[in-house]
Amino acid sequence: MLLGLAAAFAAALCYGVGSVLQAIAARSTDSVEGLDPRLLGRLLRSWKYVVGVGLDGLGFLLALAAVRTLPLFVVQSVVASFLAVTAVLGAIFLKMPLTRRDRIGLGVVVLGLALVGASAAEDRSVDVSDAEGWGVLVAAVLLGVAAVPLARLPGDRGAAALGSIAGLAYGATAVASRMLPGHLAPDRIGGELGTLLASPATYALVVAGVLAMLTYSIALQRGSVTQATAPLVVGETVVPALVGLVLLGDHARPGWGWVAILGFSLSVAGAVSLARHGEVEVEP
Repeated sequence: MLLGLAAAFAAALCYGVGSVLQAIAARSTDSVEGLDPRLLGRLLRSWKYVVGVGLDGLGFLLALAAVRTLPLFVVQSVVASFLAVTAVLGAIFLKMPLTRRDRIGLGVVVLGLALVGASAAEDRSVDVSDAEGWGVLVAAVLLGVAAVPLARLPGDRGAAALGSIAGLAYGATAVASRMLPGHLAPDRIGGELGTLLASPATYALVVAGVLAMLTYSIALQRGSVTQATAPLVVGETVVPALVGLVLLGDHARPGWGWVAILGFSLSVAGAVSLARHGEVEVEP
């Protein structure tokens, strides 16, 4: 369990640094109309975006290791703290001073994470039916369908709408990661490839991951990054936490349920209060 918590915090660090690099690259690239996948091609020409995506990939692997041993509500609340990492890095390297509200937000995040970590119980394996795996894949596809008209919304409305889609898509990747069958240890994954390719959760993971990257990149261009990031945090934390509790057998330590709820609420609220630190000013 301690290794799982360490992996989750390391994932938040990777996501925090990666988000800064991706925001700089996205806001330095020509804007697109609608849900244009060619944006990803243009962004991949930027070394900052490539490094940011690489850090996201490393963060995903760390989060994947964490969700195999910890409840989703624990992992997702820790991952949401990437905004606290972004805020600190922005203050140090990007000359984005921390206001009194930001310091309070950081304190709330730290307190929430401490409570979540204290209430965490080691994950217990639960059999996942084919219907549940297909359900996550269908949900990812429906999010892609919904993103098409929402991508036509201008300004902050478009940023908020696409940030919500991106958050739900990132949440779907977390749920799909938890549903992946077999043992995913590096020394055993080779023998599990056939099982993974037969699982709808694998394809849900790919579809949701690509959709999340595309919609969040467009949201960063569409308007205020705060408008894009706040709904992303809510979508990627609250929905997976509920799915984990209802379908996947997640639970807190006996008698610590109220501590888990309070810690989760504080960590998410604190992260949302720090959403403005996704804002990166790009010099001409």
